[in-house]
Amino acid sequence: MPGGSFSKDVDLPIETIWDFVSDMNKWAPLVPGYIEHKILNERQSTWKFKGDVGKIQKTVNMRIDITEWKKPTTVKFTLTGISEKISGDGYFEAKSITEYQTKMTGNLEVTARGMMGPVINPVLKTVIPKTAKRLTESVIDTMLENQRVAARGY
Repeated sequence: MPGGSFSKDVDLPIETIWDFVSDMNKWAPLVPGYIEHKILNERQSTWKFKGDVGKIQKTVNMRIDITEWKKPTTVKFTLTGISEKISGDGYFEAKSITEYQTKMTGNLEVTARGMMGPVINPVLKTVIPKTAKRLTESVIDTMLENQRVAARGY
């Protein structure tokens, strides 16, 4: 399954990271190619985003199911294609380094099935690691910016 992980030490307490990643509404818009998402219930949502696979650009509809919430360390989810034959999973994981520093990891794995799978999966092997890194960096940058804004009192 094509996948990728990205980890970074962040100058934030683990609780701050948990508050952010445990709420899909906060990080769904940070997914590369994001168009929109709808919350169906506490553990399920649908997302629409524009995906680039090589020279092909498609709008993809996915269902996201939260499979594990383990406060304050882990949010795991599965991805199921609604408009395409794709599936996958991912997670955000946080590990305390100190009281005010946390190692954050984002992971994403996606596989294309069906007739196009053998053509798309080799491309996904280069795209998914970059996507996992961009998403994790965007989440970290947004949390740090929120912290700066809160510190200024805005």
